[in-house]
Amino acid sequence: MLTINIEKQLGDMRLSVNANLPMSGVTAIFGRSGAGKTSLVNILGGLSTPDAGILKLGGQILFQQGKVNLPPEQRGIGYVFQEARLFPHYKVRGNLNYGVKHKDPELFTRVIELLGIAHLLERYPITLSGGEKQRVAIGRALLTKPTMLLMDEPLASLDLPRKRELIPYLQNLAREMHLPIIYVSHSLDEILQLADHMLVLSQGQVIAQGPLAQVWNSEQMRPWLPAKELSSLLSARIAGRHPDYAMTRLVLDDGNQLWVNGDVTQSASDRLKVRIQASHVSICIAPPHQSSIRNQLKGTIKELYPADDGQQIQLKIALGQDELWANITPWACDELALQVGTTVWAQIKGVSMGKLDMAMSN
Repeated sequence: MLTINIEKQLGDMRLSVNANLPMSGVTAIFGRSGAGKTSLVNILGGLSTPDAGILKLGGQILFQQGKVNLPPEQRGIGYVFQEARLFPHYKVRGNLNYGVKHKDPELFTRVIELLGIAHLLERYPITLSGGEKQRVAIGRALLTKPTMLLMDEPLASLDLPRKRELIPYLQNLAREMHLPIIYVSHSLDEILQLADHMLVLSQGQVIAQGPLAQVWNSEQMRPWLPAKELSSLLSARIAGRHPDYAMTRLVLDDGNQLWVNGDVTQSASDRLKVRIQASHVSICIAPPHQSSIRNQLKGTIKELYPADDGQQIQLKIALGQDELWANITPWACDELALQVGTTVWAQIKGVSMGKLDMAMSN
């Protein structure tokens, strides 16, 4: 567990963070510019000192007011910045080995294969694309054998093609290296593709933290998204393929199932992050029959809000431990007499998983 309980005055804003983050997977730190995201990771990495509190990584105290303040080189933490910060006079191989006290050929081979940079080893940074430079910077951090990796908006300086190039490497990194990653970003799309957990900062304060789906579906996230962009994040696993059609069946924890187009090639034991736009959900108060929409999830209305624009009603539907948002008109809400506790069937017209956009058959 990464224990954070710190205070620091940042100009007119006071950063106050009290959180326990897991020692596995990717934890995303999200918030608007100026919310304190980079200040927090600088404190974790030892580049900035809190005014008060304690930081503890596993069994190691990194900072305790008046007693302990380990310098960066003693924390065993890797740091990847927005800019790659490579040494221009070193080739890629030299940049990768910079700061490595004890070379590990096996780890070196594993890292360059994981990041796809073996063919870059004899090139200088000036000849690399932005995405290639960031992969080298990540490799350099990994070769120091860190106990935790901090990534401060590593895609922020890249154009869209380079971001798309780097995302799969970050996904592989999170899956293969088995070390906790703190990932700072203001991009919700990046977070959806990469994160397992999420901490949301607003004006230096933690307003939400926990597993990604729990935070994403929470009331605290509604202000971040316009009604038309509201979406839900569900957890599912692969259950099989359709015997006659090119479709894959996913099962939610409560037994509801989703059909998606194509052959989803992940291990059946893997948990999948399934994103459903609220505008792709319609509501029935009886089981739909003879519908072209294949996916119909039974649930119970848990919460009901008028949207900020006054033109829609936002419903949160409980599906066991999962939650599904739906946008409907006030007319439909009144005509169906919907209220908290009503059992409904949600018809789903589209879903996305990671980088895959899978439209439902109608």
